Amino acid sequence: MKLIIDAGNTTTKLAVFQGIKMVEKYVVKEKELKNNFKKIIKKFPNINKSILSSVSNLSKEDVSKELNHISILKLDHKTKVPFTNLYATPNTLGVDRIALIAGAVSQFPKKDCLVIDVGSCITYDFVNKQKEYFGGAIGLGLKMRYTSLYKNTVNLPLLAPKQVDTFVGNSTENAIHAGVTLGMQMEINAVIEDFSNKYPALVVILTGGNADFLSKRLKNGIFVVSNFLLEGLSHILDYNTNK
Repeated sequence: MKLIIDAGNTTTKLAVFQGIKMVEKYVVKEKELKNNFKKIIKKFPNINKSILSSVSNLSKEDVSKELNHISILKLDHKTKVPFTNLYATPNTLGVDRIALIAGAVSQFPKKDCLVIDVGSCITYDFVNKQKEYFGGAIGLGLKMRYTSLYKNTVNLPLLAPKQVDTFVGNSTENAIHAGVTLGMQMEINAVIEDFSNKYPALVVILTGGNADFLSKRLKNGIFVVSNFLLEGLSHILDYNTNK
């Protein structure tokens, strides 16, 4: 069994995998990590390997103190991955994006894949059917767009995300929702269309915390996978330990 650790800026996701199947998932704050590690090890004593993907201060040494009998792989740009990384600055490539591409080549082999992650930021990452990763794009996420309008203007309010039916807002609030949510969905559809024109058999994967919210107005044929990053980390761990 495997323990997957995805340490973000505000929360950490802990997932237990049996083979390629996720059997348990926890989303915890940093101060809750120690107790949750103990709970997981007690419930799943057969866990024998783990992978850590961290964009926070959580280090391999921190994890080793709690999982002292378990082998831990720390993901970074030097970790062996199941694709050819053609990114010009691999040392600056986020570990989350590495995991997403690993998930794509694992679940959709010999396919041109566009992975769209709609979390704090929105990222677009492309890998071709030869497993060559070229890079992608990074933009403002849904919450960032609302927050930016509020912080960088005098009179616009801070709103929670809401779907609207038209791009012509009949109030300031509806105009903001149209510009942010519909604007973001139009952006995503335009990117998909551009890639699809070049790669007719393109596979599009939408993931991240806002995937379900945004998918309602996106084009058909998109795979919406909420735990795609965790699945990618699981595949990287297997790729490094099953040889």
